[in-house]
Amino acid sequence: MGKAYLKVASVYFAIGVLAGLTMGIIHDFRFTSVHAHVNLLGWVSMALFGLIYHFYPNAANSKLAKTQFWLHNIGVPVMLGGIALQVLGVSAALPPTIIGSLAVVW
Repeated sequence: MGKAYLKVASVYFAIGVLAGLTMGIIHDFRFTSVHAHVNLLGWVSMALFGLIYHFYPNAANSKLAKTQFWLHNIGVPVMLGGIALQVLGVSAALPPTIIGSLAVVW
């Protein structure tokens, strides 16, 4: 479980770095909130979960840990997509954003 979280975290790290770099190069910072959530919920949170589950393997073997892994990995992309669409003015993206957020904090 710990290794799986760390692998996914590294993907979010790359996405976050590339998003920040792209925003800086083109001087368009509309998606700053998406960038922040990619970094905090994708990279930082998942890396911390991965380290915790690595050092506490009994916790990683629980049903709760597996449920958290899947809810977080489904909720974060749904939430990020919803935030990005809202930045673009799609007001109908609020419900998916809320559902994704609830999945993440469940």
